[in-house]
Amino acid sequence: MTYQKINLELVVFSEEADAVVSELNSAIDWIEESHAIFGGAIETIPVDHSGTRRISALRHALDARKVASAAVRVTAHKVLNVYKKAI
Repeated sequence: MTYQKINLELVVFSEEADAVVSELNSAIDWIEESHAIFGGAIETIPVDHSGTRRISALRHALDARKVASAAVRVTAHKVLNVYKKAI
């Protein structure tokens, strides 16, 4: 029987590392319910980042949602104003 090792590297903000590790452990427990997992560990290592702190992908997505909903709101108001003028 052959095995395959899966390596996963994540970089998160240091203050979020414990929460991420906890959620990863929960996810691994859930996967173990339906798949055989042999060994493994989650290791955390501090990483220095040169430069300014970047916004996470989640923050970008949330900001994009706000921009999109504002654009839809403005468009709806413009369409409503056109209908009011036509009536």
